[in-house]
Amino acid sequence: MSEVTLDRRSLIAAGALGTAALGIAGDSAFGKTLSPGQRKADFAGAIKAFRAVVGDEWVAGDASAVIPWTKTYIPDPGGRHAPVGAVCPENVEQVQEIVRIANRFKQPLWTVSTGKNMGYGMTSCATPGQVVLDLKRMNRIISVDAELCTALVEPGVTYQQLRDYLDENNIPLWIDVPTVGPIVGPVGNTLDRGVGYTPYGEHFMVQCGMEVVMADGEVLRTGMGSTKNPSAWQAFKWGYGPYLDGIFTQSNFGVVVKMGLWLMPAPPVYKPFVVRHKRMEDVARIVDAMRPMRISNIIPNVVLMMGAGYQLAMFNRRADVWSGAGQVPDSAFAEAGAKAGLGMWNTYFALYGTPVMIAENEKIVRAAFAAIDGEVLTEEDMVGNPYFHHHATLMRGGLSLEEVGLARWKGAGGGLAWFAPVAPAKGSETAGQIELAKQILGKYGFDYTVAFAIGSRELHHIIALLYDKSDPEEEKRADQCYKDLVTGFGERGWASYRTGVHSMDLVAQQYGTKNRAVNAAIKQALDPNHILAPGKSGIA
Repeated sequence: MSEVTLDRRSLIAAGALGTAALGIAGDSAFGKTLSPGQRKADFAGAIKAFRAVVGDEWVAGDASAVIPWTKTYIPDPGGRHAPVGAVCPENVEQVQEIVRIANRFKQPLWTVSTGKNMGYGMTSCATPGQVVLDLKRMNRIISVDAELCTALVEPGVTYQQLRDYLDENNIPLWIDVPTVGPIVGPVGNTLDRGVGYTPYGEHFMVQCGMEVVMADGEVLRTGMGSTKNPSAWQAFKWGYGPYLDGIFTQSNFGVVVKMGLWLMPAPPVYKPFVVRHKRMEDVARIVDAMRPMRISNIIPNVVLMMGAGYQLAMFNRRADVWSGAGQVPDSAFAEAGAKAGLGMWNTYFALYGTPVMIAENEKIVRAAFAAIDGEVLTEEDMVGNPYFHHHATLMRGGLSLEEVGLARWKGAGGGLAWFAPVAPAKGSETAGQIELAKQILGKYGFDYTVAFAIGSRELHHIIALLYDKSDPEEEKRADQCYKDLVTGFGERGWASYRTGVHSMDLVAQQYGTKNRAVNAAIKQALDPNHILAPGKSGIA
């Protein structure tokens, strides 16, 4: 039996689309995919040393064994983002030793927590020749403080595991989850600066304290964690001196092995809403109506304005909506959406608090949307509607895998890449973005399946690039289409806030040379051998 066989089976079983979308590096090409300048003997020496640390079953060192870590939904026509191996430690000490080994053999490591970030790359790597440092076995919930509403967890802890722990121990706290919450975890999502849907939806803002294995194998605790008997480690973010936690997000400066987070007390009342609008151009009015309510915290959670196309793609196939040639027209999305109880735009938000607070804020919300012809609906109005139920679940920290369905919009090949440029939360920013997105997507024959998210002051334009990964030509088109989106939006000042491994360097270019030079200087100081995730966020 080859190494990690049992674990590999379990990973494949957990995959949403089986093995159809796997990109596999053959043995004949294996030597060519090593890190630039690395010898085969160095790679073999690293793999042998990793096995001595974690055991044979937790190391993948050949093309067959590494298959579970090569699954990806993003476009990768040449297979250059597939890893060459994987190692799975179970504690901090093993991570330290693995990092030291990697330095000795100049073997780059690509760190993942649960490795399920579907639209951004899963466990594939930004540059060739990397061994995945898979932290899924490090899955301890170290502590939960019910009085302070805090938790300290390891990278392998999933949102499902944390939710179960709170329920089993009768702790009345909410978690905040991204989509596909059951199989992803707070550490990985926070480190990529992901977001959720409750008032605690800005995940990095509610992170507090880290333990980090640095590139030399030493351990750093941030914030209050480095003091003697650090009782305030999860209570006070800043500590003393320069604030360091931020440099470990979207970076390759260290390996985060513990992270603190704040949890939300369950509110007395939770009331979810959706507002339906019929026309694509209504989005500008929605943004302008919503912005003051977000800034003043009348609506305290991240607001999602879901396009009909994006919503329909969750539960339907493209052929159910449109059988014609070219990009699905707005009229087809509107017609199919109406049959499903959807508008062209469906704006989801919730109110949290006491009955009196909610009653007063609801008056304000209803007046704001009445002024722009919005149809305000509640849970009672939307009974049995799966789209409303999905978002009502997320906005209370509930768990769902329903958005996995997006990857099947164009077929079983499982193609999905999220593009997420950022703009100010102003309605005047929307028309140009929509026009540009439709033009670029239409050029390559892809549909405009979209949502807008309003944070406190920013507008995220979330485009799901959906394609058939089993079609090689379509995958190539998707790859080029994504690059055009990055550069086209970047030229207009709408750079992406997050991206997949296939476009990290390209997105980094949109932020300018000085920004990159500073990141490179930090990298050189902290990781002179460049063994931690080279290429992450465009940082070599």
